[in-house]
Amino acid sequence: MRFCLGSLAVVLFVVSVSVSAKAQEKSKYAGEETREIKSLSADDIEALKNGRGWGLAKSAELNGYPGPMHVLELKDRIGLSKAQEAEIKGLFDEMKTAAIPLGLRLIELEKQLDDLYSSRVVDAKNLEEKLLEIGEVRARLRFVHLSAHLRTPKILTEAQVRKYNELRGYGSGDPCKNVPEGHDPDMWKKHNGCN
Repeated sequence: MRFCLGSLAVVLFVVSVSVSAKAQEKSKYAGEETREIKSLSADDIEALKNGRGWGLAKSAELNGYPGPMHVLELKDRIGLSKAQEAEIKGLFDEMKTAAIPLGLRLIELEKQLDDLYSSRVVDAKNLEEKLLEIGEVRARLRFVHLSAHLRTPKILTEAQVRKYNELRGYGSGDPCKNVPEGHDPDMWKKHNGCN
C-alpha cells in the first residue's frame, strides 16, 4: 500500500472543514429553547421585575449622565451631601416605582408573543399588533430610565459628575480591560458589550 503525504493533507483538510462546519451549525441560542419566555433570560426577568435599568439608559450613562442608583452606590466616594442624597434617593424611588409596573407588563407581553409562536397561532396581523404593544411599553420603560439620568446630573456638581464617570471607568481606556473597583466583572463586561 502506497501512502502519499499530499493525500493525507487533503483528507485532514476535508475532515477539519467538516468538523468546523458542524461546530458552526450549533446556534448560540442552543439551550435557550427551554426558557419559559424565550426572549428573556432569568437575569432579564429579574431586572425588569425589580425596576433595574436593563441597559435601557446606556446612551445617557455612557455620555456622562449618571443614574440615580449608581450615584447612591457611590455616594461616599463622590461626596454627596445629605440633601443631595435625599434628592437622589427620591428620584431613584420615583424611577423604580414607575419602572416596575412597566417591566412587569413587558414580561407579560413577551410571554404573550412567545405563546403566539408556541401555540402556532401567530400570523402577520397578531404579530404586528403584539410587537407594536411591546415597543410602546419598552419605549415608556426606557423613557423612565433615561429621564432619571437626565435629572440626576442637575442635582450633582460638575466635579461629582466627573468623579462618578471616573469611578465607573468611563474615559479610562478600554472598558473591557478596565473594570472599575467594586463592580461585578461579568456584569460590567455584559453592560459594556465585551466578549
